[in-house]
Amino acid sequence: MPEQINILFHGIGEPARALEPGEDAYWISVSAFEAILDEISSWSFPVNLSFDDSNTSDVEIALPALLDRGLTAEFFVLAGRLDSPGSLGEADLRELIENGMAVGTHGMHHHPWRGLSPASVQEELADARDRIATVIGRPVTRAACPLGRYDRTTLGALRRLGYTTVFTSDRRPASPGAWLQPRFSVYKDDTPDSVRTSVARSRQLPLRARNAAATLVKSWR
Repeated sequence: MPEQINILFHGIGEPARALEPGEDAYWISVSAFEAILDEISSWSFPVNLSFDDSNTSDVEIALPALLDRGLTAEFFVLAGRLDSPGSLGEADLRELIENGMAVGTHGMHHHPWRGLSPASVQEELADARDRIATVIGRPVTRAACPLGRYDRTTLGALRRLGYTTVFTSDRRPASPGAWLQPRFSVYKDDTPDSVRTSVARSRQLPLRARNAAATLVKSWR
């Protein structure tokens, strides 16, 4: 069966804003980021790159590194952080689009998308999407779940709202074109070798089956 690997980055270099508890685990150095990009560029199978959390490092560090290597990526944006210190602004989103990158939604306030109230569904899944779409001047149809959390109610709401693709952090290979797309998060201590090893292990049958079962449980709880 065809498959692809989705790699997820968060912050790069020195944060320009106060981090949430535990968020520093996802920030990597510039040198590590560039080395991992070079590793990924050498892979012979399909790979998609994405960035979460709307950090200014997306345009200051990631964008030029991607362009230098002829790579593209998708940036999942927090509408509630637009133009906040250390976060992407409206002009940044347009710069990403102008340079051939894609922009999706990561919600409004970086709240987990599990157990959402009807009001929170409206704000996180609909209002945030509409605000981002207004900024970039095109529809937003793809979303990434904050903190990788979701449940059956969330997925049902995303389907009703017309999202074409939803990204998680379930660390397993993805099926091209599938509505739910798992990703591999890059952590602060990762190296090219550790990322390559993590992806290779996930493609082995025992771990593949366990990860698929975990995704099924999340989807139906």
